[in-house]
Amino acid sequence: MNEAIFSQIDFGPLKEYLEQDDITDISYDNGGQLWLKTLSKGIFRVENPAINNSLIEKIAFQCSNVMGKTFNMAEPFLDAESTELRLNFIHESIATNGIAMVIRKTPAKIRLNREKLLNEEYVTKEILDFLINCVHARCNIIVSGETGSGKTELVKYLAANTKDNEKIITIEDTLELHLDRIFPHRDIVAMKTNNIASYSDVLVTCMRQNPIWILLSEVRSAEAVLAVRNSISSGHHILSTIHADKASSIPMRMYSLLESSQDVDQFLSSIHRYVQIGIYVKGYFSKKLNRYQREIIEVCEFYVDDDNKPMTNIIYKKTLDGKITLNNPTKHLLDYFSIANVLIDKDTFHLNDEKNNLNNKENQNNNLNNNSHDLLNSLRLNNNIETL
Repeated sequence: MNEAIFSQIDFGPLKEYLEQDDITDISYDNGGQLWLKTLSKGIFRVENPAINNSLIEKIAFQCSNVMGKTFNMAEPFLDAESTELRLNFIHESIATNGIAMVIRKTPAKIRLNREKLLNEEYVTKEILDFLINCVHARCNIIVSGETGSGKTELVKYLAANTKDNEKIITIEDTLELHLDRIFPHRDIVAMKTNNIASYSDVLVTCMRQNPIWILLSEVRSAEAVLAVRNSISSGHHILSTIHADKASSIPMRMYSLLESSQDVDQFLSSIHRYVQIGIYVKGYFSKKLNRYQREIIEVCEFYVDDDNKPMTNIIYKKTLDGKITLNNPTKHLLDYFSIANVLIDKDTFHLNDEKNNLNNKENQNNNLNNNSHDLLNSLRLNNNIETL
């Protein structure tokens, strides 16, 4: 469904919400409830009497008419998609408390930038610089998180840091990335799967296009998992997303999506060998900041040791109480960086400097205590002499 078709649809009072950049999702259900999902406030309900069942039915029938589809009791589900909007309707014969609708906005823009990431405490400067170096080194990166946590936006930001001469192919079942429109001067092929062209079919053609980067919108099926594994094992580099509750569980989450009885150890070893970085992002209402907050909670390095055992190094972890744990990358990742001519200090986060500073401070305190002890003994001795 293209923009010309969408321009024929009258969204009425919904239009004001479609035009607000801060709003990412619009949900209508339960006989008149309107819920908005925004970048700044999260999810909340608004009252607008002009938006009712009659309006939503009118919009649904407009969509079905221009698409040449049917929306009734016999065909109770309707999907419509444009370049920057995705709509889903459920007929009242199925949604017994009234027609239901969801609109997802997917604008052709990158909402994140370095200043915004740092100012809004999305990530620390050290970790941001590290992740940019991971992109420059062409690491395979998978971003995990819950629905609406901002996984796709982070992938778009990371993709924006790839080099201009590195060809990108995006593979999506629903259009969200829009990198071809964001960077019209770059060598980018945007591919969309459907009932005719599956992930596997698209991937075969994708390989023949000789890309440097393959961006899969989301890993949510066995076919997508195999597409990821086949991509990275053939020497291409990926950026993708997945639903997982932490970065360290990404490989096991991928295994759980498989529909075969493949050996778990063999599968995990292959993922740990070829996927270098896992990221977990979370969206929640922050009492400290008094606003909806999205931030990187965990960054992991995956690798296999000398015994071919899958290993995980948690490079960065932040608890909700604000405590941060840091670990330097292993020699495995540093070697991967060096092959791509990206050279970073093995003490990447200056943890040894901090350790030395703590040791020096401890030594200073010990010396101070010793000096105080010697001074006290000297005073006692002098006092004893005077007494004599």
